[in-house]
Amino acid sequence: GHGIGLSIPTIVAKQVMEQIIQTGNVTRGYIGVEVQDLTQELAESFKLTNTDGALIARAIKDGPADRAGIKTGDILIAVEGKAVTNSTVMMNLIAALPPGQTATFTLLRNQTEKSVEIMIVKRPKLREQDE
Repeated sequence: GHGIGLSIPTIVAKQVMEQIIQTGNVTRGYIGVEVQDLTQELAESFKLTNTDGALIARAIKDGPADRAGIKTGDILIAVEGKAVTNSTVMMNLIAALPPGQTATFTLLRNQTEKSVEIMIVKRPKLREQDE
């Protein structure tokens, strides 16, 4: 895989710090998707005019996105009205959402814009010592 930098954008770090202060731990919003950035080639194959958005590579079975009808190949372009320019931005926007509430996700499917309400959940623990 590609070397993923460990730099967390300052704004996200600040939100996380505030959450730790408030709740004693980090609760990150989660919808159960695997995403990838749109390359020029992918954008062209989906007949998109630009590479803005995050391509849903997979909606995890029975996860919130799957239950909301999100499908592989959907392109997420906004979360709660905030533009998604790439998959990192999307993950940061989702992580900042409070679990237990629904959020509006705007996506493109077959060049058609759709809005979908997805229930935000807490990110599942992968291991006991994990966040």
